[in-house]
Amino acid sequence: MTDVSAEAAATLAEIDALLPRLAAIRAEIGRVIFGQRAVVEQTLITLLAGGHVLLVGVPGLGKTLLVETLGVVLGLAARRVQFTPDLMPADILGSEVLDEGADGRRHFRFLPGPVFCQLLMADEINRASPRTQSALLQAMQEGKVAIGGAEHPLPRPFHVLATQNPIEQEGTYPLPEAQLDRFLMEIDIDYPEREEERAMLLATTSDHRLDLQPVISGEALIAAQRLVRRLPVGESVVAAILDLVRGARPESAAIPDLASQIAWGPGPRAAQALMLAVRARALLDGRIAPSLDDVIALAAPVLRHRMALSFAARAEGVTLVAVIGRLLERLG
Repeated sequence: MTDVSAEAAATLAEIDALLPRLAAIRAEIGRVIFGQRAVVEQTLITLLAGGHVLLVGVPGLGKTLLVETLGVVLGLAARRVQFTPDLMPADILGSEVLDEGADGRRHFRFLPGPVFCQLLMADEINRASPRTQSALLQAMQEGKVAIGGAEHPLPRPFHVLATQNPIEQEGTYPLPEAQLDRFLMEIDIDYPEREEERAMLLATTSDHRLDLQPVISGEALIAAQRLVRRLPVGESVVAAILDLVRGARPESAAIPDLASQIAWGPGPRAAQALMLAVRARALLDGRIAPSLDDVIALAAPVLRHRMALSFAARAEGVTLVAVIGRLLERLG
């Protein structure tokens, strides 16, 4: 057996071993989260891809519950930070304090903040000031923070699941483009269907409390993330990702009239995010390689927070979802 075939056999064996655990994760989450299948699937895809999630939805749709459930089921150390206008960077990252030893000598000691966890819920992230929002940039991108000239690595895996209310915008600060680009997906949470809401109503107003059980550990999640990166990707899928991302930029718009509708488009990180996401979706579905359907399904949540419409397009009622839909039509 050649090295290539041996590596493929090992990958297949890892996939076969992981699939039952992924099914168990979905089942355990489904005991608490009613409906919202697309939201749960996209969130799991993002975590398998090693990325961060921006959850957008009105209050009361279970965003906090989803994050808490993921922390338990995935065996991750989770923390929650309520973002407010008076929140300072040190409240998230930590700070240095001056200690005095028994010998009278003084030295600085680092007190880690809540960011030193594996799953950080940044609740209503757009309510904090830009200075505080930017404090998360290095943590989200590099998995470490710099305090007082010293770098402190964060636990692994490290994921940020931030929430944002799309309606109440008074007293909020829009996330800067540089930070939006660090989120692998922006996931919109809509109202549940009637039967889902009925099941939720009955379950949440009874005196019966479910005890969730961890299905995997942080180490197992890291192994799954490495497996995602080893899945093969066909040339047709690679070409589709490049055509989609490059076609969404005004200077190289795939459709002539889109150039005037797009103010700025997605950068190379968008293509990287989409490549990882389609691999993770294939693995979650039990497939060894992604297809064009995966690109179509994940294009909107991966791209819509990485591009902006021009003023003229917004005045005409054009939406980013419609623009992405037109680009997807070209992929066949």
